[in-house]
Formats: sequence, C-alpha cells, structure tokens
Amino acid sequence: MALSPQWLDELRSRITLSGVIGRTTRLTKAGREWKACCPFHNEKSPSFTVNDEKGFYHCFGCGAHGDAIRWLTDQRGMPFMDAVKELASEAGMEVPAPDPRSAMAAEQRATLHDVMASAQAWFVDMLASPAGAEARAYLERRGISNTAICEFGFGYAPDDRGAIANALSGYPKAMLIEAGLLIDVEGKEPYDRFRGRLMLPIQDRRGRAIAFGGRILADAPNAPKYLNSPDTPVFDKGRTLYNLHRAAAASRQTERIIVVEGYMDVIALAAAGMGEAVAPMGTALTEQQLELIWRLVPVPVLCFDGDSAGQRAALRAITRALPMLRPGHSLQIVTLPQGMDPDDLIRRDGAAAMVNLLAKGESLVNAIWRFERDAQPLRTPEDKAGLKARLIEHTETIQQPDIRSLYRRELLEHYGAFAFPPRAPRESPVFQKGHRGFNARPVITAPSDRLKRLTPAAARNRLIDALLVGLARHPAVLGDAGERLAGLHPDDREQARVLDAMLELAETRKFAAEIDSAPLESSDIAAILQGRGLALPDRETIGGMKFAFLSDRNSEPEATRELVQAIELLVEKPAIETALAEATARFAEDPEGAYAEQQRLLKRKLEFERRLMQMAATRANASA
Repeated sequence: MALSPQWLDELRSRITLSGVIGRTTRLTKAGREWKACCPFHNEKSPSFTVNDEKGFYHCFGCGAHGDAIRWLTDQRGMPFMDAVKELASEAGMEVPAPDPRSAMAAEQRATLHDVMASAQAWFVDMLASPAGAEARAYLERRGISNTAICEFGFGYAPDDRGAIANALSGYPKAMLIEAGLLIDVEGKEPYDRFRGRLMLPIQDRRGRAIAFGGRILADAPNAPKYLNSPDTPVFDKGRTLYNLHRAAAASRQTERIIVVEGYMDVIALAAAGMGEAVAPMGTALTEQQLELIWRLVPVPVLCFDGDSAGQRAALRAITRALPMLRPGHSLQIVTLPQGMDPDDLIRRDGAAAMVNLLAKGESLVNAIWRFERDAQPLRTPEDKAGLKARLIEHTETIQQPDIRSLYRRELLEHYGAFAFPPRAPRESPVFQKGHRGFNARPVITAPSDRLKRLTPAAARNRLIDALLVGLARHPAVLGDAGERLAGLHPDDREQARVLDAMLELAETRKFAAEIDSAPLESSDIAAILQGRGLALPDRETIGGMKFAFLSDRNSEPEATRELVQAIELLVEKPAIETALAEATARFAEDPEGAYAEQQRLLKRKLEFERRLMQMAATRANASA
C-alpha cells in the first residue's frame, strides 16, 4: 500500500503528538513544549521533549527522535501500517485503499499543488496588467500597501468565463475542475469560478496555495460579495484557517492568536503590527479549527463584529468550544463597536485602540452570561426562568466534569444576582408607651464594650457562623435560597467548606425530588458534614447572638424571614466589590463617569458595612 506524503502530512497535522505520547508517558508542561524522563533510556532528570507545533519528539540524552507514527512503532512496537491505521482512526481519516486507482488518485492530488501555484502566479500577473486597474484602485482606496499586496499575494481574476482555462492550458480541464478553478455543468463547457474578483490565495501550514478567496469588485445583485474555492483533495475548509502559517510564527513572539471574521480583517491587523491573526473560511469556527488554534496558544482571542451577525457567529463559536474545554484551555471574547470591523476601528482610532480592545477580552463564562441575558426581554418570571434553563443547558454540554461544575456555579451566581437583587432591610419600630399612648420610636441602646471592638470583617465572619448554624436548623431555606447562597464566598476556609457541603446536599436533594420527595432534615446535614470531617461553628464563636433562627422559642416563619435577611445582607458585599472593580477598570476611558460610579458604590459599601455592624450589634447586644 502506497501512502502519499501529502496524506501522511495531513494525518500528522490532525494528531496532537503530546496527546498520543501522554497516554503512556507522564508529560510536564514546560513553556511551549512538554518534558518527561526519556522512555527509551533510564535517566533521573528529564531530557525528553515533545513539541506539538513542530510535530516531533526528541531526547537530548539518547538522541531518540520522531513523529507520532515513529512513536507507535518504536515505543509501542507496532507495525508501520497498524500505527498508521490507529492514528487515522483517531483523526477521522480513511486509509487509502490498496489498489491502482487509489495510487493514481494520490499521484494526481500531488500535482494539484502545481495547478494552484500556477493559478496564483497568473492571478498576480493579472493584477499588475491593464486588466487589473480596477482591482488596484480598490486596494488603494482600502489603504493596502504594496508591501501587504506582495506579502499576502493579492491577484485579480478577469471577468471572463474562459480566461483561466486558456492561461493554464498545459493542465487538463479535468484537473482544473478538481482544483475548484472551473465549474463543470452538464451539457455546457466548463467555465471560470472566479470572474471579476480581487483574489487572495489560501495557504496551508507550509505556505502552499491550496484554495482561493475572491472579493467582487462590481456591484452584482445576485453574486456573493466573497467567494471561496470548494472543498478539494488539497483543501478542507473546515480544517483550514486563513493566514495560519504566518500567524503561527508571530504567535511565538506575542503568545496570542486573534481569530477574526474575514481575510481583510487579518490583513488590516497585520498592517497594524498584529500578525498573529487568522480567519475561518467564511463559516462558523469548527472543532478542528479550534484544535489547530489551541495547539499554538491555550487561550486564543475571538474578535467579532458588534452587529447581530457578528454576535451570532460568536455564540456559535462558543457553543462549539464548550464540549471541548479542558483545564488551561479556553477562549477570550472581544466585541467590536457596533457597525465596525477591525479595519474600520484602526482607520478611525488608530492601532492603539485595537490593542486596548484586545487587552480587555471577556472570559468565556462572562460572554455566555451576557449573550443569554441580552438574547430576549426578561420581563416576567417565566422569561427569567427561561434564562436560567438556557444557562444550565450550556453547562451540560461541557464534557470535563470540574469545568462543568465551575461553569454551572458561576453562571448561577450571575443569575442569582440578576434575578434576586438585594433588598433594603426593613427596620421594625419598637413601640413605647408615652404620655398620649404609643409612639413609634426606635429604642437606641449603646453597644457593649465587646461590640465596640467589632470590625466589619469580624462582624461578617460572626454573622456567617450564625447563618451556617441557622441553615442547619432550618434546612428548607437551603433549597429556596440556594442560588443566592452560591454568591456568598466566605473568607474563612472552614466556613466555605461547610457552606459548599450544604449547597451540594441541597442540590442533590433537589434533583432527586421526583423520586424521593422527603424534605431535607437537619440530620442529613449533620451526617454529610461528619462524613467530610467538618463541623458547624459552636455557640461560643457566635457570641450568643439571639437570632430567631438560633432559638427554639421562635416560630418557623420568623426564623426563616431572619435567615433570608441575613443571606441578602451577606451576599450584597461581593456584588458591590465586583461593580466597584469594574468602575475602577473603566477609569482610563471614561474618568468622569467612572468616578461618579465609583463614589456611588463606595457609599453603598459603607452603608453595607453599617447595616452589617447594625445587624450583628443588635443581636449580640441582646445577649450582652
């Protein structure tokens, strides 16, 4: 069986070498490579390296060197064809059948590169000819320099149905059809696919032209603005990224890859000094393209236009990425101003504006929240419940269990802060008998000496201790207020572990409700805490606070009401601090607005601390 070099190159490009080697050898990340103690000889310090970008392993101790196929044959002792078949199965490729027709097809595919190279040279000549005047004028209007024209290989396809067949008459028309340069219609003479278009070559990782993209110059109502080559034996649009061969080299310096929507966006960024940009082939980003990018950088930046089409493209890319997320690998999302693409922004505000925008990339989880929150109006409880269902649906597609649970928790925290905003606590007046009956006058008592030394942080910790004991006594609140409680992040590690255990039990019981409708009991909480080596705070640490939810003498409604008030108060602090950090981050671009927002939030924070101290003081004074 003869396997062509092109087929083997494609096989290697679809395989992540570290993934193959990591099945049997423990690898450690070291910069852009992986390291391990060499499996081919005994050594104490690692001298064996794996480079996914270059596709080979190498040992500086014994000289072992090879690719994924060589690894299976040398390290695992597999025959060559068995190694090829195993890797091909993993890559989703079919091993060529061992017959003369297959060998002939492989030889023909090898020559398609020659066809594409000849076509590219002809397009470039046409751009420089009198026929290319309109295309050159377009490039000048777009501000594309001669350097960029040469670097990216701009060309021109004349508006002639038979031009390329005449220009490449040395090749059979059948080969030009297979290369995607001619369109074959039954009963008609094959004609040029690209006519009257500015041409750009699409190149593989080795810089060879494998396809073309053409932009129309004249207005034509029924013609697409951009036209790409169809899939061919040398071009798979779902596995190809425009400019990847240049961006891979640039990313080693910047440690960044920028994914934009189109060719001209890539070229505009390159002209502005950002050569690490790539673009898909006019379609949504595919799983294979994501893997190509992740081989270069762990967190690429997806940059989309601010219009509705750009936002839909962003959400499609996010949806594709979620099942593939793994530790250390994610995406950042950057949204351009409404109605602008990278070229527009750079022309209007300069390259620095684009650099600043890219530096403010949004995390994947925050982007999901923003997209779904803004997807439709949220006026009714049903609308808000639909938002929660969509958020959970996203998390369920994540395959990695740790990432799935973390995304679920963070998205539900966003949802809880949105759907259940904190309410101002109600102050109940204390009635005193006066000269003319009862007057509504609050009784003001001086705090004890112990409370005078109580700081906001200490008050918060003591209130959390009291809250944990109260939740254990009244576990029904865990189910009702679980989403709000997910936004409470105790500073104390033991408090955080106890709260997480309670929330996990409540969530488990909630999902099992259809099978077992028994209510959550205090004994359930005690059992799970004991099983994890955890314990509730004792009464001494609470300081004898006389909350209704800590006493056996108060009614269940009163205890529940006080528990909910305590939760609302405690969850308010993270929300205030997050908003304060966001306002501070906007200071450089909007100093006046950011300052006003910052002052408003600082007042809220002070009010929060006053309320926190007041609640702790009121209850502890009662016991002093």
